[in-house]
Formats: sequence, C-alpha cells, structure tokens
Amino acid sequence: MNNIDRITINPNICLGQPTIRGMRITVGFVLKLLASNLSVQEVLEAYPELEAEDIRQALNYAAWAVSDRIVSSSA
Repeated sequence: MNNIDRITINPNICLGQPTIRGMRITVGFVLKLLASNLSVQEVLEAYPELEAEDIRQALNYAAWAVSDRIVSSSA
C-alpha cells in the first residue's frame, strides 16, 4: 500500500474506522458520497476541509482493502 499517508486509524476517532487525516470524516463516508453520484468537485465543495488528494487516497485505500479479500467457494 503506497502513498496512503492521509488515511489514519485511531481507536478513539470514529470507533477506529479509517479516517481522512484524523478528522471525523471516514473513508467509507467519502466512498458513499462518490457512490451516490457526487463528483469529486461536489464533495470538495460540500466538505472544504477535504483536498483532492484525500479523495484519491481514500479510493486507493478502498481498492487496496478489497483486493486482499479472498472468498472460498464450497463445492
């Protein structure tokens, strides 16, 4: 996992969910905003404390997190 220095995990913030730079904005929340068809620009306008690099790293973190999941099938 390269260049994901803006994603932090602290058990005392948002119940330990990955957040953006220790703020109370979770990676999951950013992903839900994007999934609800908001553009990156709209997210940045709605949450001016975020930067474009924060969103890029949130997407990179999510891609990394799901790529490590292995599902075994029982045949």
